[in-house]
Amino acid sequence: MNIPNIRLLSQQLAAPQFSTPWEVVDWFGFMQAQEKSMLPWAVSMRTRRPSSAAYRQAYDEGRIIRTHLFRCTWQLTTAQDLRWMVQLCADSSRRAARGYLKQTGSAISEDEEKRANELIAKTLQGRGSVTGRELKALLEERGLTKDAHTMSVYLRFAEYDGVICSGKYHPSQNTYALLDERIPRQPDLTRDEALALLARKYFRSHAPATLADFVWWTGLPITACRTGIDNVKDELIEERHRGETYYLHTDTRTRGCRSQLLLLPSFDEYLIGYKTRHHVLADEHRPRAHTNNGLFFPVIVDGGHVVGNWHPKGPTTDYFDPAANHDATTAIGRYARFLIK
Repeated sequence: MNIPNIRLLSQQLAAPQFSTPWEVVDWFGFMQAQEKSMLPWAVSMRTRRPSSAAYRQAYDEGRIIRTHLFRCTWQLTTAQDLRWMVQLCADSSRRAARGYLKQTGSAISEDEEKRANELIAKTLQGRGSVTGRELKALLEERGLTKDAHTMSVYLRFAEYDGVICSGKYHPSQNTYALLDERIPRQPDLTRDEALALLARKYFRSHAPATLADFVWWTGLPITACRTGIDNVKDELIEERHRGETYYLHTDTRTRGCRSQLLLLPSFDEYLIGYKTRHHVLADEHRPRAHTNNGLFFPVIVDGGHVVGNWHPKGPTTDYFDPAANHDATTAIGRYARFLIK
């Protein structure tokens, strides 16, 4: 089983099947969205014709939403998937956030959280989309704390509580809008239905992957992840590889991957979407791809393997082995065309 090649196909990095950013995000379920400036490229490079304008349009229309979801971090999802995902991850994310706040001595009570939610909802009502800077100023006028850290926690809890989500696209600032004004309500899913849908989206977009990978990606308890897998077991194919069980979805493509060089943004799903990255990243190069505390850098992938770093300004390339024959001309041209489309 050629794991790098199959993952390139599953992740739409080779022979992409989709034409729009919405289709890509829908395929993944959610995508890591830490690095806001590189997120348009992370999504668009997985379409047939990458376009920064198409990404901005989908974001402005509220078809794709950036918010805090799983693992207490930023993710991008579709409007259709947001509500059931919030319901699935909110309790664990809120507990983790409260645990961190307790350790730092800045705990927020449930009453304070409720009051903040009410103020945020009243402040945003009828305003459409506002930047984070505008929202914080408006909240300060209404008596909410001026401490930047505490304010950010209030906003994060409001995301977990289904009060707010991202507003229209802004190149440098986070934006916020009331969830109920931004996104139409969807039929509720049961927990089992939500876990099944999450498992389906993960294994079709990340195959081949293990149970441990799925647990890492979601941050959910292993029992919940096993339930998700069991609920879609008829759609999954088990493969044993070097003593581990990997799952492939019945939609997984295993052929049609040609060798090519790719410029992946920081925090890309190709690396961050798995608990371990040894299939595509040599251990001696790991510090140049990501740090121990979770910072992921832009990397160059050639033939499915991480071979260097790149910087969007220029762009410039820096290979782990300077003597190796890597031709980035096509990849750089694709990125340059994306920026102006």
